Amino acid sequence: MVDTLPEISVVIPCYHEEENAAAIAAAVIAVLEKADASFELIFIDNGSRDRTVPIIHELCAADPRVKLIINTRNFGQMRSPTHGIYQARGRAVIAMCADFQDPPAMLEQFIARWRAGAKIVLAIRETERSALWTRIVRGVGYGFMARFADYAVIPNATGFGIYDREVVDCLARWNEPEPFFRGMLVESGYPIETIAFQRPQRAAGTSKNDFFRLLDFGLSGLSASSRKLLRLPFFLAVPAMGLAILSFLAAACLAIAGHPVSGLLWAAAFELQFGLLFLFLGLAGDQIRLMAERSRNMPLVIERERVNFTPEQR
Repeated sequence: MVDTLPEISVVIPCYHEEENAAAIAAAVIAVLEKADASFELIFIDNGSRDRTVPIIHELCAADPRVKLIINTRNFGQMRSPTHGIYQARGRAVIAMCADFQDPPAMLEQFIARWRAGAKIVLAIRETERSALWTRIVRGVGYGFMARFADYAVIPNATGFGIYDREVVDCLARWNEPEPFFRGMLVESGYPIETIAFQRPQRAAGTSKNDFFRLLDFGLSGLSASSRKLLRLPFFLAVPAMGLAILSFLAAACLAIAGHPVSGLLWAAAFELQFGLLFLFLGLAGDQIRLMAERSRNMPLVIERERVNFTPEQR
């Protein structure tokens, strides 16, 4: 049987998505068939311990256009999705989530824009429906990147979009150990078109992104997109700055009550200095870590199994 290259590859990272895997596959296939596109649908599982993998195995058995990569463990939110993108063979690659927060109906718009000549098309959230603390973390992260990054990162772009084969091959040659793919798209200099959309809630299941995962992702993105700042040991810097704020507030209360405040002001100044010191030392340490990763030349992920890939792709 002659294995022809597909026009479109759709890459869907998975982690505990047993409630969504079959539904998202059916929805994506329906849209791609309507768009009259030859395609492959690649799931890359990042260490799920529920029924996600068996469900996708069944999808692969029923449709050879559905493919599966299973990682040996969870390699994080940067490395696993990017590895999946690099394994795709289509003339264009679409990356999207499995939980329907990236609407499958938008794939038609992506494909139409790409067929018209666009190299990169990204979907941009018009509104943010997440929790207040999530919006605060993202806002602070985007603010840091806008001020200190070497290139402008597009706010509210999650990576949901379509990338031309030329773009994917270019970025794959960079050999980034922790690829901040959204930032790499901008850094490449290829023209980027955007489509605004209202991001819906998850169709089923719960988000795997708690505060610490989002914080880790944000700091990795900041470190990867900026040579002007170096990553900080955040868990030391934040308490030090928090103590400085509390000391300033206590000094203000004592001053209103007519008590001396010089001691508290000195303490707040020292706490603030230590917070800033930890901030920049941590960023420097993270850059050193990235340099060590580059010297190791470790792959983005280590696969345990592949399904429906040709021998040449294994």
